[in-house]
Amino acid sequence: MGSAATAVPGDITDPADLDRLYAAVRDRGQGLDVLFANAATASFATLEQTTEEDYNRIFDVNVKGTLTTVQKALPLLNEGASVILNASTAAEHGAPAFGAYSASKAAVRSFARTWANELKGRGIRVNAISPGPIDTSGITELVGEQYAAATKANLAAGVAMGRMGRPKEVAAAVAFLASADSSYIIGANLYIDGGENQI
Repeated sequence: MGSAATAVPGDITDPADLDRLYAAVRDRGQGLDVLFANAATASFATLEQTTEEDYNRIFDVNVKGTLTTVQKALPLLNEGASVILNASTAAEHGAPAFGAYSASKAAVRSFARTWANELKGRGIRVNAISPGPIDTSGITELVGEQYAAATKANLAAGVAMGRMGRPKEVAAAVAFLASADSSYIIGANLYIDGGENQI
């Protein structure tokens, strides 16, 4: 979009920031055709290690933040809009020390089904994506610089295609769900995981 894009920095756990975001959308006077609820956070902690602070931080961003992001967008969503939620393959296979994150993403997947049913009368499609291991800076931030290379190699080894995904591959799937090419898809969960959970 280049210079036509408007950036509104904020924190999805802060309703006032979301209000600022949607005020900027409202001021453009065109409503919303696509909403991609993508923000998330994670940490590694076993059941024994998980603290209330860990739980609250993960669920505040991944679950409550997603709920509030979509809820506050409702008045702006145009007829036929597409809402895409970022779930995760982590919700599928019970990775050790990833319980709170995995549970939060299972909740997001459930939101997609329920909201698809609730919003279909407005012609609004709600779907989810579930990326597998994607090669982003988030991995380094999660495990630290010294463990990043080994972690990425380990993640790639568990993928049928033998490599981690690329951000542009996730973006292409989101663009598909945002477009009219996916007009007969609703409540679905599109796996972008190199076959990790498929074969």
